[in-house]
Amino acid sequence: MDSLPWSYRDGDVELVGEIYPPNAGANGATILVVHEADGIGGNVRRHCAMLAELGYLAAAVDMHGGGRVLEGAAIQTALQNFRADHHYLRRRLNAALLAVQERSDVDRDRIGAIGFCFGGTAVLELARSGARLKAVASFHGLLSTSAPAIPGAIKARILVATGALDPLVPAVDVRDFQAEMSAAQADWHLIVHGRALHSFTNRAVEALADPRMAYDPVAHQLSWAALKAFLSDALSDAPTDRVV
Repeated sequence: MDSLPWSYRDGDVELVGEIYPPNAGANGATILVVHEADGIGGNVRRHCAMLAELGYLAAAVDMHGGGRVLEGAAIQTALQNFRADHHYLRRRLNAALLAVQERSDVDRDRIGAIGFCFGGTAVLELARSGARLKAVASFHGLLSTSAPAIPGAIKARILVATGALDPLVPAVDVRDFQAEMSAAQADWHLIVHGRALHSFTNRAVEALADPRMAYDPVAHQLSWAALKAFLSDALSDAPTDRVV
């Protein structure tokens, strides 16, 4: 599916994302999609296209500026800068949210955000900031934070999918995240895939030859099915009857 360039700003920094218009069965909702550590790449584009096929307007967010895809040491520097300053990370994300809210084809009351790896970490920070979102979903993102959510701050419903064997997300972080979300009185859901490593949604991750990461088709399929149900309910334009 062809995308459209999407230019917006965070102060003096020009950001260049990508817009994936919904297919003929548009449902009126919008999803921000935040990339892995390097930048907008194949994994994000595939999932944006999948969202567009489901009727969502998908907006791939640019976190590095100029639509750049980073390599080597530049990736680690960028990650360290974001992790060291949650205000900077949240501001960069809110720039995308504000920009998409200004579009004439977007319903401000029906916006969600999802992310992969670094992007999964990022969208959780966006939720913690109290951003005006209906749904946030993190796929194999880090769960720790230097600025835990305060009670009542989180407006979005939260879905997290993580791998039990992911060395970047140890069990203590999973436990702490659950405690944080409960203390914050958030509406949260957690899926733990027992055999999954980091980056389990990324079909191309094997090329990195990193033993901490592996594609897991079952974990990918199950977490994506959960996401579809989650977004459909959270972003519906009418009340839904939940199974109890």
